Amino acid sequence: MLGIFLGVLIVLFSLGIPVAFAIGYTSLAVIIAGSGLEDLSFDLFALRMMEGLNNFPLLSAAFFVLAANVMNATGITDRIFSFANALVGHLRGGLGHVNVVASMIFAGMSGTAAADAAGLGTIEIKAMNDSGYPLKFSIGVTGASSILGPIIPPSIAMIIYGWLAGVSIGDLFIAGIIPGVCIAMIMMIQIYFFSWKHKIPLKPRSPVKVMLTSFRKAILPLCTPLIIIGGIYSGIFSPTESGAVASAYAIVLGLLIYKAITCKDMIRIIRETVEFTGILMLIMAFAAVYGWLLVSLRIPHMIAEEMVKISSNPIVIVFIITGFLIVVGCFMSVLVATNILTPILFPIITSLGVDPIFFGVLMVISLSVGVCTPPFGNVLFILAAITKQSFEEVVKAVLPFLLPIFAVIFLSIFYPQIMTFLPRLMH
Repeated sequence: MLGIFLGVLIVLFSLGIPVAFAIGYTSLAVIIAGSGLEDLSFDLFALRMMEGLNNFPLLSAAFFVLAANVMNATGITDRIFSFANALVGHLRGGLGHVNVVASMIFAGMSGTAAADAAGLGTIEIKAMNDSGYPLKFSIGVTGASSILGPIIPPSIAMIIYGWLAGVSIGDLFIAGIIPGVCIAMIMMIQIYFFSWKHKIPLKPRSPVKVMLTSFRKAILPLCTPLIIIGGIYSGIFSPTESGAVASAYAIVLGLLIYKAITCKDMIRIIRETVEFTGILMLIMAFAAVYGWLLVSLRIPHMIAEEMVKISSNPIVIVFIITGFLIVVGCFMSVLVATNILTPILFPIITSLGVDPIFFGVLMVISLSVGVCTPPFGNVLFILAAITKQSFEEVVKAVLPFLLPIFAVIFLSIFYPQIMTFLPRLMH
């Protein structure tokens, strides 16, 4: 039965069948193989789909997508980049550091790597090219830093994992902060040595007046992550409601305060959000059936038994699963992979006594590497479109800058406290 679960799914993916329908057809094939076509209950199939979507926390995914789309449309990315430039632009490798810091800030608003690459990428790469930075360096830093999007809260992938695994989305958000900051810091160290080796000129420190001006212009967008995290842990609103608050805040900034978008623009933004969310919800509805079948047929239990035969050491098993997730991320989007794999892997890691919050963040980071790896990394395609470079050249530029992410993954497996320290402290 496991062969049908994975074999049919892989074949349908390779044939170019849309993700949602590939998952749905696979689930249908499993049901038919188990009970026969004459006993197939379409009512049960539909009911499981509806139950999969009948979950309040899922609303936050749509709201965070809307917030990111509004932020990109209002030119808030320019304000964030200017503030980051005034803050760290004087360091060796200045605009490389600016790139990372701007991505950290924007990650606190968007929740996806693609939104970061599309929103900040154009600004960052143009600024670096105008300042004489090597194009490969600009592409590499921009691509790698975009991975901070789904790691630093809010994160749509963490929302999906939390919903499927039944763990606190607020705790997942908090757990993503330290590894996200660690990745950014190691990346900035790498940028420093690269810039020193290639003798990239230093930029003078921005005057205090310029720093204050850029901060004043960026202060309202900078408040977005504080509103989200502060609101959740102060008990003012839930993680789901935080998405609605973030969307409302972004709309107020764009329409009323900055006046950067019109009502006509908002209609377009809402339409784009509905289209993306509709696709995501259809995937999740079919994934709910897929997950229910996995659990019903005890597939995770059987996989766990086979893994224990390899080793009973949880660290070894987590290493194996992490390697598997990194490979899967090369072929499947973070959101789709989270939908499919959480019902399989969650029972395995809990049976080994692995902290589900730690594993959730590790899973998101491991899968997120795939947005910058061939053959299907969506960030790579975005950067190729922005820079007019070939896909192969973009891949060569980005891969060396993924080392900080692998370093944090490696350290986190041995020291899960990197991810669990803050949530425990907050409790």
